[in-house]
Amino acid sequence: MMSLLDEIKQKAAARKKTIVLCEGEDKRVVEAAAQITKEGIAKIVLIGNEAECKKVAPHVDLKGITLIDPLTSDKTAEYAKILYEARKAKGMTEEQAGEQAKDRTMFGALMLKAGDVDGYVSGACHSTANTLRPGLQVVKTAPGIKTVSSCFIMIAPDKKNPYNPDGVAVFADCAINIEPTAEQLADIAITSAQTAKAIAGIEPRVAMLSFSTKGSGNDDKFTQSVPKVQQATALAKAAAPELALDGEFQFDAAVAPEVGQLKAPDSKVAGHANVFVFPNINAGNIGYKIAQRFGGYMAIGPVCQGFAKPLNDLSRGCNVEDIVATVAVTALQAE
Repeated sequence: MMSLLDEIKQKAAARKKTIVLCEGEDKRVVEAAAQITKEGIAKIVLIGNEAECKKVAPHVDLKGITLIDPLTSDKTAEYAKILYEARKAKGMTEEQAGEQAKDRTMFGALMLKAGDVDGYVSGACHSTANTLRPGLQVVKTAPGIKTVSSCFIMIAPDKKNPYNPDGVAVFADCAINIEPTAEQLADIAITSAQTAKAIAGIEPRVAMLSFSTKGSGNDDKFTQSVPKVQQATALAKAAAPELALDGEFQFDAAVAPEVGQLKAPDSKVAGHANVFVFPNINAGNIGYKIAQRFGGYMAIGPVCQGFAKPLNDLSRGCNVEDIVATVAVTALQAE
């Protein structure tokens, strides 16, 4: 039987999208570019030059990969103008824009903004901040969404878990927003539902998680996390009334039908959730790693959400397969 990751790759291949990989100086990225091209998952633009790629990965066949060096590209001046227009209100000069456009991650983001590629992947040898900053500065957020966030596609080791019959779930936000506001949590919920549909191929049922279910717990005097999740639930329902979304739920009330029925009998989501929005990064990061290590789940991501165009960040500890998977996911996010 085909795995979800194989399905994602197959769907990506059918879409024939063009993805820019910004780090031609990294051996893993060059190897992934060749594998993606060979398997036909996406068309690849690799930012780097041939001599450099040959040096870091001499055994790799670069056939079919488009190599672009910002220092010699005839597009750099055009991209510098796009950058200047996006940043002049923040005080950027034309000269500064000309210099910044030569930076590889910025050049990749400008290619995406200009519509010359369908998606952007970086971060194998750059920090998350350095990878996402160009996206925030020039690609910006999607209409109606103010929050860039992340999620993990969690793939079960088998489909026998009664609490996860789909064999896949979405956990958010485990990597970007440390202590999101109610408004940000609502954005995270809506974009995570879109990711669940587009990439995981599931009909989203979104649970807003807490240590409380429908007012059973209260921390008004302390951290105000329960009221925050309650407010986020109301905001998300108002913004996306068609979405199956509810909360606040403890995790067992969200996934176990018997607990959901007991604690939230009127909810259509309780006991059947497959998209989980954590109240902060502490809970999210701990939660996905427990599922990964104790539960044997494979975690694809972090998948970035909320940008106007697909832009994803790799872990600096990534391997070639991680890069291939991220490119496939990015291709599925593209319009």
